[in-house]
Amino acid sequence: MSPVAIVTASDSGIGQESARELAENGFDLGITYHEDEAGARETLAAVEKAGRRGEIRRLDLTDLPDAAAVIDDLADSLGGVDVLVNNAGTGDPTGDFLQLSYEEWRKVLDTNLNGAFLCSQRAARRMANAGNGGHIINITSVHEHIPRIGASAYCASKGGLGLLTKVMAMELADYGVLVNAIAPGEISTPMTGQEDTDPATVDRPNLPLGRPGHAREIAAWVAFLASERASYATGQSFVVDGGLMLMAAELSS
Repeated sequence: MSPVAIVTASDSGIGQESARELAENGFDLGITYHEDEAGARETLAAVEKAGRRGEIRRLDLTDLPDAAAVIDDLADSLGGVDVLVNNAGTGDPTGDFLQLSYEEWRKVLDTNLNGAFLCSQRAARRMANAGNGGHIINITSVHEHIPRIGASAYCASKGGLGLLTKVMAMELADYGVLVNAIAPGEISTPMTGQEDTDPATVDRPNLPLGRPGHAREIAAWVAFLASERASYATGQSFVVDGGLMLMAAELSS
């Protein structure tokens, strides 16, 4: 039986590229989407082209806690879960802390943090019961580590997910479940308003690498952390940001 990976929000961007990469590495795929069903079907076609099986489900992480049942549904359909990639997230809203409403705050925290907690819990219980270990990979952000003015909810959610990653890694180690985070910088995806944009054509003179990243460059890290090549890494946050965090050192010099 082939290993199974579930990638949330795998209808576009980092999630879609991660699903493709995992399929090419031998995984059957659980694919979820929120609104873009056509994008999810595009992902499924890529998975099937790689010779793997796929299942699609709609996932709305503002409908908690019930929405997380999709993880069990996909695992039942595909025969288990060996890898969970918590990619679903929102970058909204941005705005002044003093004006941010509780409803806006709660939506971001539910989508980026509470949803990841509930999805991880369901997947981890299955991994622990199966006794074969597993991998949970949380897609956070460079703003897990550094603040951004006007993004209090986003930064709090990603920072929280970063520390949740570490606690999960400690508690799940006895079950052979490895938990890590990937913290991207600016990536050319629909979330950053750069859908179908070649990042090599975008000039970012203040970044050491001078451009945004491609979703494929994050997917490569997902595939690595889902493999036995990363068997001694857990509880870590791997920053993949084109050198963005180095700018803090430059500004302070």
